[in-house]
Amino acid sequence: MARLSRRKDATRWPRMSSTFWAVLLLTALLLLYCGQLAAGTCEIVTLDRDSSQPRRTIARQTARCACKKGQIAGTTRARPACVDAGIVRKKQWCEMVPCLEDEGCDLLVNKSGWTCTQPGGRVKTTTAL
Repeated sequence: MARLSRRKDATRWPRMSSTFWAVLLLTALLLLYCGQLAAGTCEIVTLDRDSSQPRRTIARQTARCACKKGQIAGTTRARPACVDAGIVRKKQWCEMVPCLEDEGCDLLVNKSGWTCTQPGGRVKTTTAL
């Protein structure tokens, strides 16, 4: 039975210049860094709106946050933000200032969310998951 011989040069890494490996390493680090959020910041990942019902729009938003210790994802001025974890734990939603400046905030009776009332009387209701 004939033995298959291995080529000695087949197991070696390709010879590339040190500049090539430095550029490859820096590129990998840059890609890794760019995928991270700065501490204490949030970004909207998905936003879906459903206006199929008259006089009512249902919006669902998913955000990605990189909160600091003692913080959790929440809403400030109608934008995703990192807020004190105690606010969420106690369900005191209006303490995180979720409404815009000219809107009034009211807690829902069952503490499942809040409403933002605009000066014209329009109401936006937000429920937390």
